[in-house]
Amino acid sequence: MAQRRMFSKEITTSDAFVDMPMSSQLLYFHLGMEADDEGFIGNAKMLSRAYGANSDDLSLLKAKGFIIMFQNGVSVVKDWNLNNKIRKDRLKPTIYRSEKSLLNVDIDGSYFIDNQMTTKVQPIDNQMSAQDRLGKVRLGKDRKDILSGSEEPDQLPYKEVVNYLNEKTGSNYRSSGTKTKKLIKARFNEGFSLDDFKTVIDVKSKQWLTDQKMKQYLRPETLFGTKFESYLNENQVTSKPAMKNGGYGTR
Repeated sequence: MAQRRMFSKEITTSDAFVDMPMSSQLLYFHLGMEADDEGFIGNAKMLSRAYGANSDDLSLLKAKGFIIMFQNGVSVVKDWNLNNKIRKDRLKPTIYRSEKSLLNVDIDGSYFIDNQMTTKVQPIDNQMSAQDRLGKVRLGKDRKDILSGSEEPDQLPYKEVVNYLNEKTGSNYRSSGTKTKKLIKARFNEGFSLDDFKTVIDVKSKQWLTDQKMKQYLRPETLFGTKFESYLNENQVTSKPAMKNGGYGTR
């Protein structure tokens, strides 16, 4: 088993990560250190208690999408492959092969559950009792809504985003899909706009639509996931006007 663990700044400096309390961030690092060479942890609840965290911190990591939890208590660090690149000759395969078989890996290396009916995630213990305490803890109402699933109905333009994606790519994705809506809402919660979604779709469609290998990644879980801001900034770089003589820049 490899002895070194790494963490990508793309994950640990994201708004979603730094908005969490320090105890939840610290637990993420501890889980990353304790995970096997493929990112799986068999005793996340015990470790969270051992490192002084509580069920709220583990719940928040799950709710924010930093870990995926299975019914039998096994967990996996979602962005393990973004954090760590372990040489094959040093990698010890995970013993949690049945859980791994339920996962897919997207273009960026993140684990995701493709069939939510088959791989329904078990709510973690004490989740309901945690809800009663959340109004008094450090995250207030936002954290309570995340953990309880009792968010008020929203009026986000899910249909308009997905219809634009379908129009640009010739796809037939549904705006009513739970996972798609969750991704779109997460990006809006981070401050992105409808125009930002359209820009990302335009940029990646232009790059990938004619590439048979990459075309398959023109889908919500790739475009609207953790790389959304990076994709958006690709447009800023490519559309930046060239420096003219007399302007500021290097020679």
